[in-house]
Amino acid sequence: MKKTWIILLSLLLVSSIFLAGCTEKSGTTNTSTTTTSEPTQNENVIKVGVLTDLSGPLSSDGTDIANTLKVAQKDINNYFKEKGIPYSIKVYIEDTQSNPSICLQKVQSFNAMGINLIIGPTSSAEVKNIKDYINSNGMIIISPSSTAPPQMLGFTSPEQKKYVFRFVPTDNFQAKAIAGEIKDMGIKNVVVIYRGDAWGRGLETAAVQNLKKEGINVIGEVEYPSTPEPSDWSPYIQMLENKISGKDPKTTAVLAIGFDEIATLLSQISDNSPLLNVKWFGSDGIVDSEKVVSEAKDKAEKVGLYSTEFYGVSDEAKKLAEEYEKMGYGKRPRQYALIAYDSIWVGAISYAQMLNETGGKYNADLLSKLIKENTIKYSEGQFGVKPVTGDIYLNEWNDRASGNYGIHAVTKDGWKLVGIWDYKTGQIKWLK
Repeated sequence: MKKTWIILLSLLLVSSIFLAGCTEKSGTTNTSTTTTSEPTQNENVIKVGVLTDLSGPLSSDGTDIANTLKVAQKDINNYFKEKGIPYSIKVYIEDTQSNPSICLQKVQSFNAMGINLIIGPTSSAEVKNIKDYINSNGMIIISPSSTAPPQMLGFTSPEQKKYVFRFVPTDNFQAKAIAGEIKDMGIKNVVVIYRGDAWGRGLETAAVQNLKKEGINVIGEVEYPSTPEPSDWSPYIQMLENKISGKDPKTTAVLAIGFDEIATLLSQISDNSPLLNVKWFGSDGIVDSEKVVSEAKDKAEKVGLYSTEFYGVSDEAKKLAEEYEKMGYGKRPRQYALIAYDSIWVGAISYAQMLNETGGKYNADLLSKLIKENTIKYSEGQFGVKPVTGDIYLNEWNDRASGNYGIHAVTKDGWKLVGIWDYKTGQIKWLK
């Protein structure tokens, strides 16, 4: 086909015959064949589900993701109108509280609504809990923030993961950045405390492996439950104090792999604890946490809480930030919200192309194929828009395989970007 699909879409006569069932699928679970459903009053609307955390331990990121996708909805609909693409998108946002059980319930609800493209969920534990349902019902998810290695989610082959995309690098990347910053700061001994779920265990395993490769001594590994999280952290505080006992505080550190609950942990540490005399490091689960600033700012500032998060910047991100602020959501979207913005763009463009190629029918396998292909085209600017997080390259597992990491710390002014780890060189550029 010599002409692009966009031009073809523009030339199509949008009849009721063509549009029949274009945004709905039948109850069949045979994902290899296309199916139709009865027409609806809004049959030219592509429904996109959003699974995010609005009230749980990742709500700082989750609310930001929801707001940014509202901006994306407006931008994509304007784009479709300008290009003559006979569709619009509508996002349906649901709060999962980062709870895997609630997340599954929301996915089932989306399926009943005929929604088969989802942005989210936010955590790897949620992805792990919904993957079987997603696969059996031919639904597609693009998570902007699930980072556990595929094996930690229960996938044994790329084919099993063809409906699960993640536009963020896995923790195999982040673990290298964590080990790199810890080594660069002269740390010799590290005790790790981590959240006992798929994400926490995956990142902890990868981080320990990379710390040991860098010649750093892992003096302890402490797991805590994720459901529910501890309310009394004194037993864990005692374990951490025991692990660092007798070690030089200048070369000893705590690596805390968790979500907002790390703020509660810090707040319960006594002012004279030796844990406040060593550096603390975190991860993407804690970066920009409002709870840390509101509940434990002084202690977090004292220990630094140097935390890594995927770092992608562009001129497009600056433009998005201006629009985001105009809509009253704040100064700028955070990194995972930026990734969500790119995710829905690729998803929406691919969905419209799928409908064009199938005559308005839903086909999960085709949509999966198009998302992978269009991720490259989107990164290259072939659709007339560019990604806000830089080039997006997916590996055979449909996970992002590129990107630097920003290092954030708590300062007197709150969270601040203090360094950047370059994934190509493995070097850190510390910012003034």
